[in-house]
Amino acid sequence: MTAPRENNRDFTLLFLVMLITGAGNTALQSILPTLGRTIGVPDSVIAAAFSVSAAIWVFSAPTWARRSDRDGRREMVMLGLAGFISSVGLCGIVLTLGLHKILGPVVTMVAFIAARMLYGIFGAAAPPAAQAMVALRTSRKERTKALTMLGSAFGLGTILGPAAAPWLVGMPVVGLAGPAFVFAAFGSVVLFLVIRYLRDDQPGEVGRGAVISYPSIGGAPTGGSVTAATSPQSKPLALRDPRIWPWMLLGLIMGHAQAMTGQAVGFLVIDRLHLPLANSQEAIGIVLMIGAGAALLVQWGLIPLLNLEPRRMVVVGLVAAAFGSALTGMATSLYGIATAYALACVGFGFTRPAFTAGASLAVDRKLQGAVAGRVTSVNGASFVLGPSLGVGMYELWKPLPYFLSSAILLLLVLYVLARIKPLDSAASASREQ
Repeated sequence: MTAPRENNRDFTLLFLVMLITGAGNTALQSILPTLGRTIGVPDSVIAAAFSVSAAIWVFSAPTWARRSDRDGRREMVMLGLAGFISSVGLCGIVLTLGLHKILGPVVTMVAFIAARMLYGIFGAAAPPAAQAMVALRTSRKERTKALTMLGSAFGLGTILGPAAAPWLVGMPVVGLAGPAFVFAAFGSVVLFLVIRYLRDDQPGEVGRGAVISYPSIGGAPTGGSVTAATSPQSKPLALRDPRIWPWMLLGLIMGHAQAMTGQAVGFLVIDRLHLPLANSQEAIGIVLMIGAGAALLVQWGLIPLLNLEPRRMVVVGLVAAAFGSALTGMATSLYGIATAYALACVGFGFTRPAFTAGASLAVDRKLQGAVAGRVTSVNGASFVLGPSLGVGMYELWKPLPYFLSSAILLLLVLYVLARIKPLDSAASASREQ
């Protein structure tokens, strides 16, 4: 049996991987509204910069998930982290050249999108591998909490990224591009730790008929194992598989609502508060930090305390996110925007881990790698059109993305009640065999 200390160390390393990628991406997201207007790029182009990499992510995530079942999930975690480091580092170089007028606005954004494509191709390898490692090392009873805790790493990153960005944009020479270089350096440190300490699940031995036991994160055995007969590679998992399709559709629609509102909020802060660009970054950072902190409070505090099954978590979250989104569209002060956006993030703090856990619990152990790839793909798909739709609607009428998102989220409550059944304990126990 694997020592509990080694299990906890592995989980900590996976947590750090999700943390640093979350912080780096949201730090970039927080500076782009200011940076785009500084170099003279339209708001809609800024939104599209993330859409291209997200589109690539949709197709690459399932591919890497299948490969992780064959070649090992540790290798995929390292590949995804290396993709993040190279992408964010190149983004920093490109943005610095654009700020110094060495590159024109159009060339800067084309090069930035190309650098983001690296993250879409290779960065997608890490999340499904990390999710599958955690899912396979926890029992069904523990899985919602464990996956919520892993997902909260990204939430913590969305606090640290915007919090650090206002301090880092004052770096000499690189200016607004400073956060990209700093988080590339932090990612390199985490990559070294992963190479040095993260254990693999050695799927190659599964193919040779060996039995691999997956104890829980805390060290208690789950009673599950993977053999050659039930290898994760033994069955494909279609996106429209009836076991996961309701969760996939739910995740896709609510993900678009979250992307639409989140991408436009930086512009909302600048315009509603009538801030000069030189003073906008701190206000944007405050709003994003408070929102991320609210989501983290849910994931670290309320979800473990309430111990709700995924369907109930989704309903609670959708209602809270709907009201928060509508209030954000009406807010006119920093306090109003921050508190309304925080309420929306409370809702999404429930829905995102519920979507991940619900999809995981819908299938048995041998399909955890495949379902992790599907979940990661859907999360990426939300950012293909979501940001551009949000900013496009914002340019038509500032409250529009928030009011539309609120209506969509309320309609999703009806969909969940009609199409997703509560977790059945007897069926759950049978899937664990």
